[in-house]
Amino acid sequence: MSELSHLDDQGRARMVDVSTKSDTHRIAVAAGELATTAEVIALVRADDMPKADVLATARIAGIGAAKRTWELIPLCHQLALSTVKVTFGFTDTTITIEAVAKTTGPTGVEMEALTAVAVAGLTLHDMVKAVDPAAVLNGVRLVSKEGGKRGRWFRADAPEQADTSIPEPTSIPEPPAARSAVVVVSSTGVAAGTRDDKTGPTIERWLTERGFSVRGPLIYADARISSGLADALTGSPALVITTGGTGASPTDGTPEATLAVLDRELPGVADSIRRHGLDVTPHAVLSRGVAGLAGTTVVVNLPGSPRGVKDGLAALDPILDHLLAQVSGGGAHE
Repeated sequence: MSELSHLDDQGRARMVDVSTKSDTHRIAVAAGELATTAEVIALVRADDMPKADVLATARIAGIGAAKRTWELIPLCHQLALSTVKVTFGFTDTTITIEAVAKTTGPTGVEMEALTAVAVAGLTLHDMVKAVDPAAVLNGVRLVSKEGGKRGRWFRADAPEQADTSIPEPTSIPEPPAARSAVVVVSSTGVAAGTRDDKTGPTIERWLTERGFSVRGPLIYADARISSGLADALTGSPALVITTGGTGASPTDGTPEATLAVLDRELPGVADSIRRHGLDVTPHAVLSRGVAGLAGTTVVVNLPGSPRGVKDGLAALDPILDHLLAQVSGGGAHE
């Protein structure tokens, strides 16, 4: 028993001493889902539940719980969390939950991410129980983690587990786990807090409306966009969309950072985005954005302007589902 880190040499529970460990950047992603009825899904999406602001309340509850994990789970350390994000997606009868926790320190944030998902899910149950008291919180699980001596880990069985625990939406050819997406904003001003993010939330809403479970927007200064992409690719999401850093300014490095992680380019996708922009402004031709595949993740660069994002999303809309189906091994080719 002494080999277990939470037991002392006499087999008694203890808090692990992490004082000799080095501080590293730690990230953990957890997920879960509330299985309910189609009626509840429609009411939540229309913000028409008897208890209003369902998602906002659950999001705040999850973030607050992550910050107090050390009080809830006896042997957890108190961590200085740098961020906690809780996001939601939908299938026909499921609200999916994803939490991302980050810190820089000597121990990981897995329990904080898992606690955020669990408490957000319980809050969802509380908010919908007047309509569906039989709702079930399922599959609270760690999806990926990064940092420390073990480096990066992600759940190899995520698609199989998602198939058994999440009802598959009839309109989407892949399993719900393949509908995960990450939004990355490249902007030194937004990262410094001197500018508002006017594009990341637009992309997040667009993806959520199409059934994706969205992480982000992740905000990175232009000079750190390579780190932003590495962060976004944690856990191998189906889709990563970046915004910003695609122009000709000396600090615009998103295309170069993206090309460094791509295994294959999809030049037609990037060209289509530029063509949509040219219908509005000749400046669209200056965008150097690229698109391609990093493993099984589709990565797409969009411009940093609200109009450029709108035009880029319009170009993606008719092809995205088919593209993701092809990447996952399906999709008609006729």
